Amino acid sequence: MATRDELRLAARQHAERGLRCSAKWVAELLVSIARDGQADAEMLTEEEEDEDEQDRVLLAKAYFDTNEFQRAAHALEGVRGARGRFLRWYSLFLVGEKRKEEETLEEVNAGAAPASVPSAKPRVVNQQLPQLEAELKPLAEAGKLDGYGCYAYAMVLRELQRPTEATAALAQALRSVPCLWAAWTELASLNADYEGLAAAVPLPQHWMQAFFRAHAALEAQKNTEAVEAYGELLRLFPRSGYVKSQLALAQYNLREFDAAQQGFEELRVLEPYRLEYVDTFSNILYVKESKRELSSLAHACVQVDKYRPETCCVIGNYYSLKGEHEKAVTYFRRALKLNQHFLSAWTLMGHEYVELKNTAAAVDAYRHAVDINAKDYRAWYGLGQTYEILAMPYYALFYYRKATALRPYDSRMWCAMAGCYKQLGKKPEAIKCYQRAESNNDREGIALTELARLFREENDKHQAARYFREMLKLRELQEVSGETQEALLFLAYYCKDTGELQEAQQYCSRLLDIGGQERDEAKALLRDIRSQSTAQGYGQQTPSK
Repeated sequence: MATRDELRLAARQHAERGLRCSAKWVAELLVSIARDGQADAEMLTEEEEDEDEQDRVLLAKAYFDTNEFQRAAHALEGVRGARGRFLRWYSLFLVGEKRKEEETLEEVNAGAAPASVPSAKPRVVNQQLPQLEAELKPLAEAGKLDGYGCYAYAMVLRELQRPTEATAALAQALRSVPCLWAAWTELASLNADYEGLAAAVPLPQHWMQAFFRAHAALEAQKNTEAVEAYGELLRLFPRSGYVKSQLALAQYNLREFDAAQQGFEELRVLEPYRLEYVDTFSNILYVKESKRELSSLAHACVQVDKYRPETCCVIGNYYSLKGEHEKAVTYFRRALKLNQHFLSAWTLMGHEYVELKNTAAAVDAYRHAVDINAKDYRAWYGLGQTYEILAMPYYALFYYRKATALRPYDSRMWCAMAGCYKQLGKKPEAIKCYQRAESNNDREGIALTELARLFREENDKHQAARYFREMLKLRELQEVSGETQEALLFLAYYCKDTGELQEAQQYCSRLLDIGGQERDEAKALLRDIRSQSTAQGYGQQTPSK
């Protein structure tokens, strides 16, 4: 076997087996062998690449796999093939992204305002964008980019804040390479309205559209639609860890915690070493206060990889559930050191700072979260809660509106907005918000109780009675609370005043069983009701002849 052929084979075999450094060393030897011939500048397809260019791509890929993006781009200077050009463009893009992150960290470490705080300084940008656009734009206009080239151009346009052009480039990429999942996800992030997108941009009629529709529904918080879509996909791909995780995530967003927990447990049986979305699984166990299960999950994650952001978030949730909030913050910070763009860690750290009453740090954490993903309703909701703690209801209302726009079918968002309106003395607006909450499955009955109180304050006793009755019906199987006693006492007086004496007696009897201060009032009221009932009975007797 010729030396060149042997080196080429060895480089590929090493790369296939994950021996990246050995693959790089062999590839460097391969391209160092003297060659003859010149090439013209015409762009070649993958099939038309000559051996020399294939070897250069092999070397560049070895550099790329060891995160030496600048070397990869340099190794591909002047290549004509589609593969080599894409790898060069992508390497240059990542060079710029890496430098952008470094500059952001340098600003923060130097004491400059973090990116989440508005300032007069322009945002840090990828310095490679002008060069990349200069190379890609003429090729795109001439129709000389393949699908991967169109995707590279779309990423540049996205970073240049030109979403319409980026969307068109992504659609072009997908018409050429319909299985390019990265392009589908970028398309979803740039376009919240899938139906409008489908009408505006021609997308390929391909089975990948089913995955895109499901992903877009989940991104847009259309969780019922997402559950249906991923349920269909699960029938076609029954062992797909991705589909199972997304279905469980949609169920979690719908607060169907038992179903979501079952989904994640099935996923862990299928893929015990998978850590993607395990932080969401830990959120479910946290909400259900399953301390033992959360401890077991944290231990299992540490055994897989204790330096993954997901693992740190699981451990952070465990300490938070134990009430050790300082330790929880330590682990969320560790997650962010590993990946400063890990959204879940910023949001969870914000929650911990709220518990620690460090509102300034909580606001900063939540703002970092919305900087990373403006669709994260939890961070907007957290900002609202923090400003409510600071007794700044107008600010809180602004952030609650953001959260409600993202989750219009979540009763908690409407209850939070209503609480702010109530604080501001805007009772009609508060009533409307509580009614929206009540119509969107207010499981805790918060909206019903507050509506009853507001109507009582407005002296609309009929509406107050209606909502108190609904609240009692909802909490029929729950433990008796102060709100239940309040409702029973109001309804007892209301029924007495409206002549519904038998029902009034029932409410009083329930109060006698409960005890407390209301018991004495119920006794006195019951005597009045019986006296009134007796009087009515005498009044209705027929006079004897």
